[in-house]
Amino acid sequence: MASIESFSTVGMDPLRKLAFWNDRACESFSPLVSDPVDIRTFNGSIARTTLGDIMLAEVYSEPQTVRHSRSHVARTRHSMFYLHLMLDGESINRQDGREARIGVGDFTLCDSTRQYDIVLPTKNRMLVIGIPDAKLRRHIACPESLVAIPMSASSGVSGLFSRFLRNYWLECTQQLDQTAAARVTVAILDLLGAAYAEVPRAHTERSSLATAHRIRIVNYIEAHLHDPELTPTRVADACKMTPRYLHHLFSDEDETVARYILRRRLEACAQALVSSTQRGRTVTSIAFDYGFNSPTHFGRVFRSKFDMTPREYQRAHRTRAVA
Repeated sequence: MASIESFSTVGMDPLRKLAFWNDRACESFSPLVSDPVDIRTFNGSIARTTLGDIMLAEVYSEPQTVRHSRSHVARTRHSMFYLHLMLDGESINRQDGREARIGVGDFTLCDSTRQYDIVLPTKNRMLVIGIPDAKLRRHIACPESLVAIPMSASSGVSGLFSRFLRNYWLECTQQLDQTAAARVTVAILDLLGAAYAEVPRAHTERSSLATAHRIRIVNYIEAHLHDPELTPTRVADACKMTPRYLHHLFSDEDETVARYILRRRLEACAQALVSSTQRGRTVTSIAFDYGFNSPTHFGRVFRSKFDMTPREYQRAHRTRAVA
């Protein structure tokens, strides 16, 4: 095992901090961008090492949103799956239309070859395990169908895996010879495969073709949230399928295609409303950016989802950031 390499933004000039943080995060993982809640007070650190061809890193950060966008996917050189396990705090991981909310000890997977978002609403520490695509497939069939599924630390094999990984990381400062490192790698992947074998069959029995279709649908929606004419019929036409089959692909989820489009528009607006890069823009202009063509309608559906108006949401978020 290689030695542990560490980076931190503590003490850096705020004007240089974000660029440094994004550069180090991209080097450690796949191309991505961080959007801190408050760049003036934001700090983060990464401690990373390797275990054979598996990467391990402990990441500390203050509140932020991490995005792996379509342009980042295009620049991704290696197909990797990343396992995110919370050590402190909580996160909301989104990919392929799913949302995994995880707390301490819980974990979830994401795929570097497709878009994802990670929302970290509080100070947090996360253990990130990077596993090459081909290596993970020897232990988990069709891992792309298992992204953004929350795996609980409270019971079953997923709990055993979580405890094993956290305990291993605590001992990680001790050097392992190559033979020992190889054995630990096998143990990690065997336990991970066993944990995902317990996922309800409704997830694992989805065919590879259906999974590919759903990924294409979600990617199309994400790329066209700005289009006020984005409807299920438009999505079906663009993805060369019937509206009936489109709705069938969403039938085992908790929301219809139309409700998914509305939720993602509202979430994108909420992120923009509190983003430091969007300060000075009006609520209406942000709403129009994401396909809403009526400020009144936007205000009503935003309040229905977040229990406050867009301006109240901005004020509440800024108050938390100052506190």
